[in-house]
Amino acid sequence: MQDLIQAIQQGERRQLAKFITQIENDVPGYEKILAQLFIKQTPLIGITGPPGAGKSTLINSLASYWLNLGKKVAVVAIDPSSPFNHGALMGDRLRMSEHFLNPNLFIRSMASRGSLGGLAPKVFEVCDALRAASFDYVIIETVGVGQSEVEIAALADTTALVLVPEAGDDIQTIKSGVMEIADIFVINKSDRAGADTMYKNICALAHQNANSSWESPVVQTIASSSTGIENLAQAISQHMAIPVNNKKKVFLLAQKALVLIKAKRTRDIVVSELEEELSVALNNPDFNLYRFIGKFD
Repeated sequence: MQDLIQAIQQGERRQLAKFITQIENDVPGYEKILAQLFIKQTPLIGITGPPGAGKSTLINSLASYWLNLGKKVAVVAIDPSSPFNHGALMGDRLRMSEHFLNPNLFIRSMASRGSLGGLAPKVFEVCDALRAASFDYVIIETVGVGQSEVEIAALADTTALVLVPEAGDDIQTIKSGVMEIADIFVINKSDRAGADTMYKNICALAHQNANSSWESPVVQTIASSSTGIENLAQAISQHMAIPVNNKKKVFLLAQKALVLIKAKRTRDIVVSELEEELSVALNNPDFNLYRFIGKFD
């Protein structure tokens, strides 16, 4: 175990990848390893937003920027799950192929496995494993499913919400819960029509929701050509430099702990077995779901 812990903290890619697989598959003993790791305060940057906003391209450009500065970057891409094998459908290694062999970049695709919040259930533990390794930045990309995605705020130190000009004057239609989690607003594909209108609307919203320590900046980017990426990186650095309100930190840590406790307490429930039991129980004419789940109390 000590050899594996040392390998992870030295950032050995093969051992780190194997350990992440153990986490995802609930291999007995992985929690003991997590408990022994020295988890550093590596910045966690959450990239979220609606499908089609160009999140993957933006992450590719942002990672390139930091890699060119000699930094080490880890990317966790949360993909929609296959309904058949629960694996990731997209595979961001293909979308970031130009960096595939870069020794300073680690990419891991994770399946959401039905999680409605945009995050895979195991992403908290995986990100802590990555923070223990020798990375300068960890980027998390979420599925982009809507208001329930606000749970990323319990994980990321800095959350960037990626939008596109097509939203235009209809910015009020975007769920307020998602808008409120943004530490940074990114208007990607800002060379398109409507970008100026979008910029003004978001700036007004950011000013309205500003507090004494931070007003969310609005950064215009064209990720496909890396335009505005340096400005985004600077905005992330500026936000990371702000001291975290202790009350907020404790609240978010409690939310993270709650997720982990729920996962631990439901570990013995196997979905396939639950489906089999339900298929039998449904044959009873007086079937009642609440009586059925009573045995799990």
